Amino acid sequence: MARIVVPEAEALLDQEIPVLDKGFVRLVDYMGGDQRIVQAARVSYGAGTKSYRQDRALIHYLLRNDHTSPFEQVVLTFHAKMPIFVARQWVRHRMARLNEVSGRYSVMKDEFYVPAADTMRGQSTDNKQARSDEQLPNAERIIDQMVEDQRLMYAHYEEMIDKGLAREIARANLPISLYTEWYWQMDLHNLLRFLNLRMDSHAQYEIRVYAEAMAKCAQAVAPMAYEAFEDHIRGCVKLSRAESAALVRMLEGKDSGLEGRPLAIFEEKLERMRAAAPSEAPEELDGPQVKD
Repeated sequence: MARIVVPEAEALLDQEIPVLDKGFVRLVDYMGGDQRIVQAARVSYGAGTKSYRQDRALIHYLLRNDHTSPFEQVVLTFHAKMPIFVARQWVRHRMARLNEVSGRYSVMKDEFYVPAADTMRGQSTDNKQARSDEQLPNAERIIDQMVEDQRLMYAHYEEMIDKGLAREIARANLPISLYTEWYWQMDLHNLLRFLNLRMDSHAQYEIRVYAEAMAKCAQAVAPMAYEAFEDHIRGCVKLSRAESAALVRMLEGKDSGLEGRPLAIFEEKLERMRAAAPSEAPEELDGPQVKD
């Protein structure tokens, strides 16, 4: 079978997308695209059996109805450079193949993440794992302290290596703001799951910007699949049974029946629905009948 070439993806290959102060994401390689998804769904090896409109409708149908295996036929390989604490969040998405730079074989570079002042926020009062929206008034001083600590720890690291300590031991003293690099390969189905979680507004800023860079690559490789992702996954809001009942009551002109924290969560979801609603009615897509 001939390799599928996507011009937009070819133009993006090996182009560094800058992320944070010293990081980047590069699309190193890809296999397949929208055409491979529809071929897999139709079990067809032809050059294109349907029209663009029919292919687009099929991809939307597949993702809307959780027929996800055809998306696994598309694979993207990234070269990324990120702080270690970002990598440790990232690697929790286990459906991937990766190869990371090793501090056992190499001397780690003197490169540390230094946050921008406008990202230096206080601890959130209603979210134990997140920052608030207010910038700290003494942000610059805290940043200076972070840089000072990073320089000191790296100086000690170099000194330990110079004294003959094994690299695999010396690296243990380096902070998680140190930059690392890896090659990361993932199929499109699992990449879209990664993007849905890590592009969410509740995700930590430092990993969210990496997800946004990877999303540009996914969109270039499979634009119809990415459009379907925006429509049926990222632009959707999941309601619990109680929330669905509350919405029905509201449509009937009644009170939602929720209160306290459940009501706050429900209202937040309603705001997300309003924000995601298109300004005009989307084009109707007739989904074909596809067997599992």
